[in-house]
Amino acid sequence: MDIRVSQVQARVPVWVLQPHGELDASTYQALIAEAQGAYDQGARDILLDLSDVPYISSSGLVALQSIAALLRGEGPPNPEEGWGAFRAIDRDRDAGIQPHLRLLNSQPRVDRVLEMVGFKRFLAVYTDQDEALASF
Repeated sequence: MDIRVSQVQARVPVWVLQPHGELDASTYQALIAEAQGAYDQGARDILLDLSDVPYISSSGLVALQSIAALLRGEGPPNPEEGWGAFRAIDRDRDAGIQPHLRLLNSQPRVDRVLEMVGFKRFLAVYTDQDEALASF
């Protein structure tokens, strides 16, 4: 998976991660690693541009939840623990909108998955980059 990374100055510095390709079991760890690298370089707010992600699997959902946990200063759940990662997702859904991670331009198929599993209850999804950046 190719992931383009840039930094934009809004009210706060925002790192924009733009993955290209399917977000699934073969790619989700690369996205987590890229977010971890940005966090290690000082990123505290991330806009994840999903405009070039046509498909997201359960592993991709774990990646989104892991990035949200990372930005809260928590260690992401160990994906090798299986159901533990999904229990963490359930806790996040009930905690409200995450303040440091936003999603941008999710494709219709991805957007349906986000809605179906309840991710839109804790991750704000935008269709306009300027509006998304202004929300941080």
